[in-house]
Amino acid sequence: MFASVLSAAIFGMEVREIQVEADVSDGLPSFTMVGFPSAQVREAQERVRTAFKNNRLSLPPKRVTVNFAPADMKKEGAGFDLPVAAAVMAAAGILEPELLKEVLIVGEISLNGEIHGVSGVLPRVIRARELGLRFCIIPQENLREGRLVRDMQVVGVKTLTDMICCLKEPQMYTYPEPEVEKRESQEEKGVDFADICGQEAARRAAEIAVSGFHNILFIGPPGSGKTMLARRLPTVMPKLTFEESLEITKVYSVAGLLTEKDPLIRERPFRSPHHTSSPQALAGGGRIPGPGEITLAHRGVLFLDEMPEFSRKSLEILRQPLEDKEIHLSRAAGTYTFPASFMLAAAMNPCPCGFYPDMNRCRCTPGEITHYLGKISQPLLERIDICTEVPAVSFSKMKKRIQGESSAKIRERVEAVQEIQRKRYQKEEICFNGELDGRMLEKYCVLTRAAEEILEQAYGQFQFSTRAYHKILKVARTIADMEKSEKIQSEHICEALTYRAYDKKYWS
Repeated sequence: MFASVLSAAIFGMEVREIQVEADVSDGLPSFTMVGFPSAQVREAQERVRTAFKNNRLSLPPKRVTVNFAPADMKKEGAGFDLPVAAAVMAAAGILEPELLKEVLIVGEISLNGEIHGVSGVLPRVIRARELGLRFCIIPQENLREGRLVRDMQVVGVKTLTDMICCLKEPQMYTYPEPEVEKRESQEEKGVDFADICGQEAARRAAEIAVSGFHNILFIGPPGSGKTMLARRLPTVMPKLTFEESLEITKVYSVAGLLTEKDPLIRERPFRSPHHTSSPQALAGGGRIPGPGEITLAHRGVLFLDEMPEFSRKSLEILRQPLEDKEIHLSRAAGTYTFPASFMLAAAMNPCPCGFYPDMNRCRCTPGEITHYLGKISQPLLERIDICTEVPAVSFSKMKKRIQGESSAKIRERVEAVQEIQRKRYQKEEICFNGELDGRMLEKYCVLTRAAEEILEQAYGQFQFSTRAYHKILKVARTIADMEKSEKIQSEHICEALTYRAYDKKYWS
């Protein structure tokens, strides 16, 4: 007897449907799997057979053949256990084969018949909705994750017996949902811009960067507050919309980083990989690559502390995703595309000891300073819109402890500026000034005559590249939006130029 059921596999961020077919026929008792299964998938036969025995489900002593179609792609992971069990039960006559039509099943089975959670459930359920299926059967552990998808019936099961009951009466089958586990936000944890003493110029640069979604580099001596500033960037970013939350949750689902009780990502990601991270950890590694730190920072902040301490190879990986807002990885099995629309925030000392250009305190040789700064290539530096100094805080400012603006107040201004950008670019495929390309710059970055003259003079004096010129216009456009100016004025250009002057100061 033949039966089949639909499941799905994750290849990068892409979901591909897999038809799990089973046939029980006369012959010597055996259990054969075909269709290019990996060792993990091939082990399902022992898990399924033992789970049947421990749940008093007897298979007839016949030849059992399971096929995974299409057969030209390798099947990996333990998520095929449950669809294999369902297809074999239907082929053996335990279930009616019609019950498996237009149903997507995914899950891992233990030897006693319990169903364990798997990663990548959310994109699978989204795909099931796109295909117009009747409902999905997923592990109970993944139920909250699956039910984030609206207009799709999703059922969570804990045991093999639950799955049988669900297939026979899907409308009647219910299982209590776990309670929501409330997670603390960054502000509830006490992370706020009000904690930063002084640093008015760096705070201003950070606000501009967040308002236009620009990349930013903090340069300063040790202990000046560079990391403090960077860690507070997410607190001034606008709250995520549900669509953005779902988009980020989908990435974390594929990476297997969601919690069972509250899987929805409600805050913008802040990823801070260690400087020993490999290029594969940043980009995404493996034969079939998964999301790396670049993708996990999607719609949020990727913070590189002590940037020159990262390997040159790791830093150069950032160049393509910073331009394209997505990262393409090629492997023998194919090419995979991951979203990478993140804001890069980096912090660094100006030299190995950290005190250059204060020659009274700096003990580095000119060669050591050149070698240290040379770890950051010019092409990568030009992809950073804003470069700002974070000087050491004076004793008087530390003593007075004058509290700065809170993150809530700054966020109000940022939201107003970003609303201006959304209205301006509603007919474009972008949302922020930091995403403007060459064609859009001419259309949306209109300069006054005085501003144009200043920019022309600076362009010749500093010998800016075309990319650096575009970055200056983007930052000036954001500054103009903060001042609610339709045209870019000379003062906006002057301020934008100061954020390119620092990189000329250190990398002259």
